[in-house]
Amino acid sequence: MGREVVQVRGLVPLAPEVVWSVVRDFCGAWHPWIATMTEERGPQGARIRTFTVAGEDTVYREQQTYLSDSDRVLGYTHLEGIRDCEAYDARITVSSAEVGGSVVNWTATVRAPATRLTGICDGTKAVFEAGIAALASATARNVQPAEKTTPAPVETLIFDDLPRLALTVTEGRQPQSPGTLCLFLHGIGGGRSNWLPQLQAAGSTMQAAALDLRGYGDSTLGPRQSTVDDYCADILRVAERLGAKRLVLVGLSYGSWIATSFAMRHPEMLAGLVLSGGCTGMSEAGPDEREAFRVSREVPMDAGQVPADFAPAVVKVLAGPDASHETRQQLFDSMAAIPAATYRDALSCFTNPLERFDFAKLTMPVLMMTGEHDRLAPPAEIRAVAGRIWDAAPRPDVRFEVIPGAGHVCNVEKPEAYNRHLLSFLRRLP
Repeated sequence: MGREVVQVRGLVPLAPEVVWSVVRDFCGAWHPWIATMTEERGPQGARIRTFTVAGEDTVYREQQTYLSDSDRVLGYTHLEGIRDCEAYDARITVSSAEVGGSVVNWTATVRAPATRLTGICDGTKAVFEAGIAALASATARNVQPAEKTTPAPVETLIFDDLPRLALTVTEGRQPQSPGTLCLFLHGIGGGRSNWLPQLQAAGSTMQAAALDLRGYGDSTLGPRQSTVDDYCADILRVAERLGAKRLVLVGLSYGSWIATSFAMRHPEMLAGLVLSGGCTGMSEAGPDEREAFRVSREVPMDAGQVPADFAPAVVKVLAGPDASHETRQQLFDSMAAIPAATYRDALSCFTNPLERFDFAKLTMPVLMMTGEHDRLAPPAEIRAVAGRIWDAAPRPDVRFEVIPGAGHVCNVEKPEAYNRHLLSFLRRLP
């Protein structure tokens, strides 16, 4: 079996945002060779295009595997149509050209028998060249405005078994996704109230709930030091009590690490996974780094302080440079409300991960977001993790976005931008 990379790079005399508005339309028939085009959805909601080419009877099918409006990157894979093709993964990027206009870089990695490899690659190169040439006369496409949603009413639920778990839940169940629950998991310095704008927005699509993790808010700690398996058990308990057969987990920082840990254990239960402000946590850190992380945060408490005492310093790290006074106050209030015992419990759990993640287990659609000014999970780091998931997942469906102007707690700082990406993701799930 042979393998070859086809790469075509071209200059287009149009602004990147104009070119990208065309290219990102995966199921748009903008390529001049397209005769017919229809859109389908895969079993997990992935976008699939089925098309024919002028002068041919062959039906081709391709699936979108990666999308980033922030980076202007689109990835897709071949499903059927190219004879004897073992694998075909393509990627198209649009960036600014130094001389003005745009640079379009279109690549494909092709695997096929040696007798067919050259023919497939030559055909691919011709397709890419014709597509880039056509973009020179492209017309900007209007981006659909975000749908306005009516905030879903919410109520508080308390599960009194030990440990006690507190949730804010949307009232009623939405018809689009019966039996599916969108569950929000907060960060190590947060609480379920951080998710209210997202909870009310997601409630227009499916039943949604925000959970106070063990020891936070109105939830209580368990009888022993918490582990990530305990958190996963709590998620299963919530799903059972709310009658959910499938879950969309939405995490922020510590909550993203817990959500990914759950995905490693129960991928079959997840309809989708939304990871913001982090993903791997301490799972890929060495023992020295983990210990330094834990000790640096326990030193103030060993000196007799509680989270409320060092919350101002934490907010300086978490908040973006343009965060409003109200946002900073909300971040402070969340941190100040955490009992010292809870914070120690979470730090110990976070710095004693049970495994290194195997991204090949992520069989569900994944949306990754981080703030432009996130110091703890900077865009370069999360972009790299999104790329690793794209490489490792058996049939990837990954989206990566940067929230402009936001710091670490991007859902709190920029709720409108966060909700726009979140709702786009939720609404295309089956």
